[in-house]
Amino acid sequence: MNAFLEDLNRKFVSRTPHMREIGAHITAVAPSRGSMTLPARPEWVGDPLRGQLHPGALTVLADSACGLAVGAALKERAPYATLDLRMDYLRPAGPEADVHCDAHCFRLTRNVAFVRGEVYQAEREQPIAVAQASFMLSTPGGKRSPAEAVAEATPRPETDDSTWQAPAGSQPVLAGTTIPYVEYLGIRTAGDAEPPLFRLPYQEKLIGNPHLPALHGGVIAGFAETAATLHLIRTLRGAKFPKSIDFSIDYLRSGRPVESFAACEVVRVGSRVALVQVRCWQKGPELPIAVARGHFLLTAAGES
Repeated sequence: MNAFLEDLNRKFVSRTPHMREIGAHITAVAPSRGSMTLPARPEWVGDPLRGQLHPGALTVLADSACGLAVGAALKERAPYATLDLRMDYLRPAGPEADVHCDAHCFRLTRNVAFVRGEVYQAEREQPIAVAQASFMLSTPGGKRSPAEAVAEATPRPETDDSTWQAPAGSQPVLAGTTIPYVEYLGIRTAGDAEPPLFRLPYQEKLIGNPHLPALHGGVIAGFAETAATLHLIRTLRGAKFPKSIDFSIDYLRSGRPVESFAACEVVRVGSRVALVQVRCWQKGPELPIAVARGHFLLTAAGES
């Protein structure tokens, strides 16, 4: 790695808790382009039966590389944030190889940047996923202390009994089954809520913007997609197994350094494809930090 890339990784990647924790690093930068690599780790597995990576790990990498491409397109340094991100999954990804993403900011306006990315492992010509994202430019800045960020995201006591309260209990998402990436994020179900409610406990390693601070957008997407998959598994009651076809997320507010929640709605279940919508929040469901939707291919047990 040359001195320029080492300097970029030291200044920007190593100072971001989530990037530092997962070992992601910048491998190339050119005008309007950026490339990053996620080193192989067993924690990224999302389908232990088939030995395939969790889509959330791919989304974290794609979101980061797309953001890098936006930075490489700007003539002057300015803050920006992900507006939306769509992932299309083309091939299964295994845990034995590093994952790479090449991103290109192909259109830059005064307010919005548009980016495409390709995610691959062994061969650049055989992508495992493609990403499309848009970013809002020159978003208002202002560093908050962690205490201030927690205070902002925590519901204040009110006399109104309608204030949302998080369920007290939590339990594993699938009894008797360990999913490495889900365990890595710490995702749990919230008590005995019906329909099921999923919770993502706050951990410092999930921070993607240390200046606000705020959760990494890819982590929020991974949480939302996990919730959608698990909710669909519960709905199907073992009849079929869902595999992600595509997943789109819109970011509405920053994910502050507090616990996050997700609830899902199965819009339609067909013979081969299901559509699920997700809402993620912190203060309450009426103030979502993100909304998402995904298509899932429904496969029979043992079908690859």
